[in-house]
Amino acid sequence: MRNEREGGSFAGGRVLAAREGGVGWVTFNRPERHNALSVEMWDAIPRALDRLESDPDTRVLVLRGAGGKAFVSGADISQFEEKRASAAEQSGYDQVVGAANRRLATTRLPTIAMIRGYCIGGGLGVALHCDLRIATRESRFGIPAARLGVGYGHSGLRRLMEVVGPSFAMEIFFTARQFSAEEALAMGLVNRVVDDGDLESSVADVCARVADNAPLTIAAVKTCVRELLKGPALDRDLCEAVVRACFDSADYVEGRRAFLEKRKPVFKGK
Repeated sequence: MRNEREGGSFAGGRVLAAREGGVGWVTFNRPERHNALSVEMWDAIPRALDRLESDPDTRVLVLRGAGGKAFVSGADISQFEEKRASAAEQSGYDQVVGAANRRLATTRLPTIAMIRGYCIGGGLGVALHCDLRIATRESRFGIPAARLGVGYGHSGLRRLMEVVGPSFAMEIFFTARQFSAEEALAMGLVNRVVDDGDLESSVADVCARVADNAPLTIAAVKTCVRELLKGPALDRDLCEAVVRACFDSADYVEGRRAFLEKRKPVFKGK
């Protein structure tokens, strides 16, 4: 794989996309506001993902916040009077936010939320729509909707319930308090908690392991997990098709040969 940086700048430079080796980085770049997401930033998320996913050398995506104080501290409350002052305006806002989270949830690539500092409200929603979440011990999590009078519909609750279950989801909403990283780990909100100085190396280790593995297998697992979460509405034909594609691939041949030859496989996603 090539090692040069590729990507782009979106929403006036507040959302950055770059590839380094096999890792695609999406950076929320608004440190002076703890990376609070404006409508323009929400709208930029799908475009940043499109840019990185279209590069065949990208094997894994990592989302992070700039500045060292926050992953994302939430939605930009200063826009609420202009963008969310009524139910009608909220509907339009929800469409933009929903499109961003759906695009993140359905990308074929594995995704990791690299969390340092505040991961609050809409920022927690972004992290939840990633496949994995790795956080520092000092990170804080919460959804303060009940302190703002904000309503959350089924689309905003579903992913949280899938990750932590209904009881913890209700505690997060009912109390509207901030939870520590250790509490988040205990409820399954994050996959791993590490020391602040180990965050970059821990994420790099996971990225390297994922990037070395067969992309079609990873994509098939993502597809099947997503379908299984639909319950009876799951698309069995789709699940069977992505599994067949793995067995019909050149990567499967490479994996078998590498095992027999006692060498590291070189997968190409084909």
